[in-house]
Amino acid sequence: MKRVKKIKNTIMLHPIMSFIILMAVTILLSGILDLFDVSVNYSKINPKTGAVETTLVTIESLLNLSGVKYIFSNTVSNFVSFAPLSMLLILLMGISMMDESGFLDTLFFLVTRKMPKYLVTFIVSVLCIAVSITGDISFIIMIPFAALLFKYGKRNPVIGIVHAFACTGLGTGIHAIISSVDSALLSTTTQSANLISTSYTIGSWSTVWIMLLAFVAGSIILTYVTEKITAPALAKYEVDENEIIEDKDYLTNREKRGLLFAFIGATIYMIIFIYNIIPGLPFGGNLLDYSQARYIDKLFGAQSFFNSGFVFVVTLLFFICGLLYGIGAKKISNHRELCNFLSHSLDDIGKIIVLLFFASTFISIIKYTNIGEVFTAFLANVVNYSGFTGIPLMLLVFFIGALSTLVLPSAVTRWQILSASVVPSMMTAGFTPEAAQLVFTAGSSLTYILTPIMAYYVIYISYIEKYNKEGTGIRKGNSYLLPYSIGITAMWIILLLLFYVVKIHIGVHTAMII
Repeated sequence: MKRVKKIKNTIMLHPIMSFIILMAVTILLSGILDLFDVSVNYSKINPKTGAVETTLVTIESLLNLSGVKYIFSNTVSNFVSFAPLSMLLILLMGISMMDESGFLDTLFFLVTRKMPKYLVTFIVSVLCIAVSITGDISFIIMIPFAALLFKYGKRNPVIGIVHAFACTGLGTGIHAIISSVDSALLSTTTQSANLISTSYTIGSWSTVWIMLLAFVAGSIILTYVTEKITAPALAKYEVDENEIIEDKDYLTNREKRGLLFAFIGATIYMIIFIYNIIPGLPFGGNLLDYSQARYIDKLFGAQSFFNSGFVFVVTLLFFICGLLYGIGAKKISNHRELCNFLSHSLDDIGKIIVLLFFASTFISIIKYTNIGEVFTAFLANVVNYSGFTGIPLMLLVFFIGALSTLVLPSAVTRWQILSASVVPSMMTAGFTPEAAQLVFTAGSSLTYILTPIMAYYVIYISYIEKYNKEGTGIRKGNSYLLPYSIGITAMWIILLLLFYVVKIHIGVHTAMII
């Protein structure tokens, strides 16, 4: 038995080698495609004039002098500016403070001591989908938290990692309240709709009913997949000697006092924070970008103080909870312990940083080649020339959203390429512009968790490597995620067909078909 395991570990490709191979394939493919002058013309809307312009996108080769110069001159800067790196390092300090002070152990014990496993999993599903509205930072928050929650709950942390990543990624397609990404898509959708109807406008609650239904159904499906497929497939977690988790039946007075201190501190901090993101209050709303029209854009706009400082805002909240709990529970006796608590989670992330380096390099070179843009532009032309109407057109756009995400994860960039083809085609076939964006967004979320080109995919793989002593790889990591994607795919197809056939409004004053 041990011999079989050893052979499996030898055969399994390490994620670092996977990224190296992906880089080599990308470099070679870019040279071949450039040799054959591969390029695609597609229709794109000029955001300033609203006019449709024919845009040419070509392959940039990495097998020439310019490509080699790009790799050597940009690798370091791309790694340093890689968003997951800085976010992870900063947030880990806050999470480490809460973990080492004992706050998370006590909190998770209090929350889960009388709660069935499936209910804990369901709550994590709901939280991950809800938190995904904050954008990519949700991956950095939920993956470590879910790992610790499952570990303290005497379950394999890898189950929590897989579950949190799947729910957060698939949750990007389920937003009853529009996110900053949804708002950017709405602007592009409106411009595309104006090609057919010059006065068409889209409201912020245009898909609320179908999204609420998807939220509930999705949470149930994701929980079911975890409990019936993922959990049974993963072995029991073997705890190291230095991370023994004590069994306890009750909270001590010190732990209760620590929780009280943390709760009071967190409440005061959140009141101050919330006051500063509400516009119109006296001396309030200081963290918003008032150059934007929609509130979600004021909150997450490029010039928003809230958006630019959100990582630090969350980290400071974690620090306050851990610090005050440690003081109340008398787990912190001097400043040296405090500083050691802050750095504890950073002690064993060398492998994660190395993985982040190779992932950032791979992502930067595939962006340079324009392979994703060329493929997406080709799919835009497929919509134009398909001649499909009704359900076939809806399913075509749905799966185009999924396929394009594999090579170009950015929803905003893809929609800028696809919208001028998708929205007019669907409007001509009787669909509303809101339905066009809904179908695209739903399809896009299905493969968002499966592509290593997505920047935060490497966080998922890194954390599995951290807790899985037998190691893992991209292929194995995706095998865990595939059942979730299949389940949500089935859910969306059923919901879209139901709302289309029965002609139910997908949101406030918004129909699926005109």
